[in-house]
Formats: sequence, C-alpha cells, structure tokens
Amino acid sequence: MIPRPPAVPPNSPGPSSADECLKRQKVASVALYIGLVLLALWVVRDFIVVVAWAGVVAIALWPLLHRVAGSRWFKGRTTLLATVFTLVIALLVLLPVALGLAQALREAHELNEWFRDVQENGIALPDFVNRLPFGVQQITSWWQANLAQPLRGSAAMKGLHSETVMTLGRHFGARAAHAAMVFAFMLVTLFVIFQAGPRLSGSLLKAARRGFGDSGADLVAHMGTAVRGTVSGLVVVGVGEGALLGVAYFVTGVPHAALLGFVTAIAAMLPFCAPIVFGLAALWLLVQGSLAQAIGLVVFGSIVVFVAEHFVRPVLIGNSTRLPFLLVLFGILGGAETFGLLGIFIGPALMTVLMVLWTDLVQ
Repeated sequence: MIPRPPAVPPNSPGPSSADECLKRQKVASVALYIGLVLLALWVVRDFIVVVAWAGVVAIALWPLLHRVAGSRWFKGRTTLLATVFTLVIALLVLLPVALGLAQALREAHELNEWFRDVQENGIALPDFVNRLPFGVQQITSWWQANLAQPLRGSAAMKGLHSETVMTLGRHFGARAAHAAMVFAFMLVTLFVIFQAGPRLSGSLLKAARRGFGDSGADLVAHMGTAVRGTVSGLVVVGVGEGALLGVAYFVTGVPHAALLGFVTAIAAMLPFCAPIVFGLAALWLLVQGSLAQAIGLVVFGSIVVFVAEHFVRPVLIGNSTRLPFLLVLFGILGGAETFGLLGIFIGPALMTVLMVLWTDLVQ
C-alpha cells in the first residue's frame, strides 16, 4: 500500500507564501535601515557641514599624508602624524587671522583720530576731483554741501549709532562665533580622519564596492580626484593672484602691500572675490589723489583675475579630473550658488560623476 503524503494544513504557508513573506521582510529591513540613516542624519544635521569641510581638506591632503606616513619619523605613529597635520592646518588658518587682527588694532587708533576729525571738520575735497575731464563743478558742489561741512550732526553719523548698526554688529559677532565653533569641530574631525589613515579610505572603497560594485568604487575614486584637483586649482590660482597683485600694490604705493597681497590670495581662492580687495585698494588710491595708479591697479587686477578665473583655474582642475572647460566652470559657479562656499568643491565632483555616467552610457 502506497503511503499518502502528509496533509498540508489549510493555514500553513506554501512555498510561494514563504517567498512573499521573505520579500516583505527584506523590504521592511531596507525601509528600517533608510529610516534609521535619515534619523541619524537629522540628529547630526548641524555637523554635516563640519564633516564635509573636514572631508574636503582630508581628501586634498591624502597623498601628502601617505607620503609622510611612510617616512621613518612617522611610520607606525598615526597619533603623532594626525597631531602634526592638524596643528599645521590650524596654524595656517589662525596665524593670518591673528596677523590681520593685530594690524587692524594698530590701525584702529589712526582710524579713530580720522573719525573725530571728520566729525569736527568734515572731509576735504580730494585733489583728483579737480583733474577730472568732466563733472568737476557738480561733484564739488555736492561734496561741499554734504561732506565738507562738520559731520557731527549729519544723518550718516546718527545712523552709525542707530539700532540697525548695533544689530548688524551683534549679527556679525554671532556669525564669527559660529565660524570659530565650526572650525574647532572641523579640526577635531580632521584629527580623527588623519588618525584612521588608510584604514578609513580602504573601508570606504570596500563599502562602495560591496554596495554598488566596482563601478561604484571607481565613481568614489573619481569624486576624490575631482575634489583634490579643485582644491589644488583654487590654492595655486589664489597664491598666484595674490603674488601678482601684491607686486602691483607695492608699485602703486598701497600701504601694507605684503599683508594686502596675502588677503588677496585668500580672497582669490574663492571665485571672483579678488576684485573686492584690489577694488578697495584702488578706491584708497583714488581718495589719496593717485588717479593714474588707481586706474592702473584696476586694469591690471581685472586682467589677472580674468585670465586666472576663465583659463588657468579651469585648466588646472580640468586636467586633474579630465573635465571639459565648460563643466569645470559650471561646476564651480553652480556649486557656489547652490551650496555656498562648500559648493566650490562639491560642484566639480558632481560634474565628474555626471561625466563618468555619460561615458559609461555612450560606450
């Protein structure tokens, strides 16, 4: 007699029901993971910018970190290496700020004396106004009526003590305190990243390869190269613009030419910010009556900035990332407009991703 197979209870799940249950569990697990990740990002949302800045600096210095880590002085001493790199970065930022503040404090006394003299006697008409080819009479009349008289009771002086100015001062102080806090946390994050060393980069590439395959790991590597090339392009161009304009400041007679050249180099690392610095220097020359020097400084500075921003910087960044000129320019400007200062580095990285995806699509 052939034995009958055991009867399947009517409520017990069959093979298809078990597969559906497993699929639902996987979907629920993915939803849970995504929800936990989003919740974690929301908790640390105020520190995402800090981590992003630390990541940009670490990516830019990663080849140098590997080279120094292989030397006999730092081999196997990851904590010492991280400490040295973090202290060097802190000094590179804090030392110029300290020098600028010290110079500003030295100039504060003279500025205060000039401010008192303006209140009592007004501002004298600059000599260059009389040498203008047109509009001399109109400018002189307006100047005599508004600026040549004692300004103690003028609306401009009253506005300096208004509630709006006090509010702007408090807002500036709050922003400065926030920037100092971000910088401090960035240094701590950088120390942790430097201390992790190659283990961190290896873990990131391993996670990208496991999650997205070899193409995902290659994409992460391309993004790192793009960020590194962007930082190199910004620094090289900024230093070059600062050096050239520093010489121009010295030739035209602008005071503190070296310090002003350093400030210009920092500003030139941001797209189209150098004209603010040499424009103010040209304005100072104009007020002092040096019309030819002011015009020469503006013309020379405009040529330097135009060549650097439209040709040198895109070429430097594009060669390292193999991006076309237009994508580099759009990446820098669009990233700055969308993400602020951090977007200068994120933009070219995203353009690199777009270029890699396009290349894979057409091949």
